[in-house]
Amino acid sequence: MNPIETEGLTKYYRHHFFNASKPSLVDLDLTINEAEIFGFLGKNGAGKTTTIKILCGLLRPTRGSARIFGQDVRERKARKLLGYLPENPYFYEYLTPKETLDFYGRLESLSARQRAREWDELSELLDLREIGNQRIREFSKGMRQRLGFAVALVGDPSVLLLDEPMSGLDPLGRRLIRNLITLMRDRGKTIFFSSHVLGDVEQICDRIGILDKGKLIAQGNIDELLSKEVKRVEIVARHVPQKIVDTLNEKAAGSGASREETRLVFQNIHDANEAAKEIYAAGGELIEFTPLRESLEDFFIREQAHPATLSPDPATTDTRPTDQREK
Repeated sequence: MNPIETEGLTKYYRHHFFNASKPSLVDLDLTINEAEIFGFLGKNGAGKTTTIKILCGLLRPTRGSARIFGQDVRERKARKLLGYLPENPYFYEYLTPKETLDFYGRLESLSARQRAREWDELSELLDLREIGNQRIREFSKGMRQRLGFAVALVGDPSVLLLDEPMSGLDPLGRRLIRNLITLMRDRGKTIFFSSHVLGDVEQICDRIGILDKGKLIAQGNIDELLSKEVKRVEIVARHVPQKIVDTLNEKAAGSGASREETRLVFQNIHDANEAAKEIYAAGGELIEFTPLRESLEDFFIREQAHPATLSPDPATTDTRPTDQREK
């Protein structure tokens, strides 16, 4: 059994004023493997949070199914296997991190000894010990996010559902969350998370899926999805005679210079190789020669150029004339 499986998962929200339904998620088929990091991508309103809430049992789908290790997500057994971090986690502001984790440990029916052990392990893992007795109302965004991650880990769940876990964090905070996600994967957990920070996704994800208007338009291994074609080449060189720099600038797609270095960008590998030869021949020193292929951001934008088109759900839309509808 796979940690997460969805089949034909669909969610429509009814618009009472227009007596019609708005699609949020349509026919989503996903299979997430064990001990895998799966990045769930899409623009705002694409259906990412709706999917995660359905997997958590917080929303009921209009149709289709979702299972956690073979258990329907509406069953309590499925929810016991999950750890959930919402985009904006809410806490009781007057509690401390230690009291908060103790509270969630009680909800998990952990004994006092187990709750104490959880605090020891999670406070060490998420660097919470120094702030363990501070009131949460004094916390920054990064501190709240660390505490929210700790709450998601209470009870040692097999599957983690993380909704924008790096949103609003500074570079150090993002790196901490990235490291935690990869650590959890290395410990055998399955991580399913949504994000807008594509650079972070590209660094840590095994596979990704892209939603557009509720429809899955791409999924797979990142290396398989991204084009291998070299899009451009960046060259950094030193001690290049100005005459050669002027000549290469005419051929380059972009350039820049500092007191010691010359930076050039070429559209293809052939032009870049020819430029490197000229630099060497003129006595210059080549510092960097970097072929740049398609990034995840490039791929995401390319996929969005062919947006999905969805129509209202005919099963939930009243198409009769206004005067014939039920009052």
